[in-house]
Amino acid sequence: MASSFSTDLKLELMVTGENAGTWGDKTNTNLNLVQQAIAGFQSISIAGGAQTTALTMDNAALSNARNAVIKLTGTITGNQIVTIPTGIEKTYIVQNGTVGAFTVEFKQAGGTGTTFSATDKSIKIVFADGTNINTVDLDTLSGTIATAQLDNLAVTSAKLASFAVTSARLASFAVTTARLDTNAVTALKIVQSTITQSKLAANSVGSNQLISTGVTAASYTAPTITVDADGRITAAAGGSAGAGMGIPTLFSVGPASGTYTAGPTTTRILAYSYGGGPAGGFGAYSIAIDQPYSQPFSVGADNVATRLGPAPAPVLITNGGGSGTAPGATFTYTNRTFVAGTAFGSSPTQGALIIFENSGT
Repeated sequence: MASSFSTDLKLELMVTGENAGTWGDKTNTNLNLVQQAIAGFQSISIAGGAQTTALTMDNAALSNARNAVIKLTGTITGNQIVTIPTGIEKTYIVQNGTVGAFTVEFKQAGGTGTTFSATDKSIKIVFADGTNINTVDLDTLSGTIATAQLDNLAVTSAKLASFAVTSARLASFAVTTARLDTNAVTALKIVQSTITQSKLAANSVGSNQLISTGVTAASYTAPTITVDADGRITAAAGGSAGAGMGIPTLFSVGPASGTYTAGPTTTRILAYSYGGGPAGGFGAYSIAIDQPYSQPFSVGADNVATRLGPAPAPVLITNGGGSGTAPGATFTYTNRTFVAGTAFGSSPTQGALIIFENSGT
């Protein structure tokens, strides 16, 4: 009668009435085949160019496809395919020990399998289901990996899918400054209004951390400014210096003299002056000036003129009625109205000079 063999490991089966006198030898052979299947290791060279290497599973004989562990070796110069026979159901540990940047595919003949990439020199656990080779790896296994099974720094950003680490997976205060790359936290990653004053270290916000509002850094005269809801100045424009007339910069009572110098941003002055009495005049003069502006002044005593600047002075109040080069102006004083050049008082009186500027800088 013909011998019978098992489907997966090709062990010779002991049929009733057969193998008289040889039963013991054949049983020992079967045990060796089982040993090879569950513990056997073999290095198999697949060196050379692109090719297919067929591993065999022979009946009742040691065979390279029966080994539990197979290491593929040799220098390869092309992509490789390694096959085992169709119909075998078996588990394998396969190591890609080849040299050369080419792919190595391990599969069942006529079916599909697993492929080592050109740079993958790893070890894979696979099983044959009779038609195809199936990989046992993290993509196909269920369950979880505990922290103790991970090396320090093993999980890099390249190994994480986009948005894989959510806030629910982070312990409170787990993300410290030391764990953040430079410039890792961008504006897009910050929810509006989440950074409160209590979350900022002292002096952590400097001028470099403030977003520019487009306002040019400058000194503005009589400015118009726009402020947003966060208190930031978003627009600024200079105005006319004359908009702020009313800053006193000189007050002198006669007899006195000196030099008056206007502030560097002043464009107009207002001079109130009175000549020494009792016949002195009184006047108020608005004068546009060009920078730099500096003039001598003298303030009269009794019956002596008060003037700003040399003759012809821009402001001149004499002791005999008014005169001067600037227009007079009406001015109210202790319920009496005087016009430039009008006599004031009836007894000896000192003159006076008061100057206001439209800028205090």
